[in-house]
Order: sequence, then structure tokens, then C-alpha cells
Amino acid sequence: MTPKEALRRTCSRAPLRRSLTVAVAVGTVLNAINQGPELIAGHPLIIWKFALNYFVPFAVASYGCYWAFRSSD
Repeated sequence: MTPKEALRRTCSRAPLRRSLTVAVAVGTVLNAINQGPELIAGHPLIIWKFALNYFVPFAVASYGCYWAFRSSD
């Protein structure tokens, strides 16, 4: 499969939904680990950490999906 076709399939509804589900689940756990003590103490949320904790799992899941499509015939 061409890179363009693999990217098109990666950005379709089912793979994006799967990547978002992974990002929400893993990102929530990461935020609890990384910022939990600060939030419990009443400190404000660090927005860039919050965003990265969701973006990184989304990017990894999406890349894995892309690679799977790219590797298939």
C-alpha cells in the first residue's frame, strides 16, 4: 500500500476513534500520575503537560495504525 493510501485509511473514522479511545484512557492515567499530587494540593494544571499526556498516546496509536496499513498489501 502506498504511504498516501495508508495515511488516508489511518485518518478514517474507525482508526481515529480507536486512537482517541487509547489517548483518553492512557492520557487520563498519565495526567493522574504526572499531575495528581499538584492537583490534590490545589495547584493549577500545567496545560502543556496536560496536552502532551493526551497527544503522545494519540500519536503513538495513530502511527501504529499507519504502520500496520503501510505494511499490509
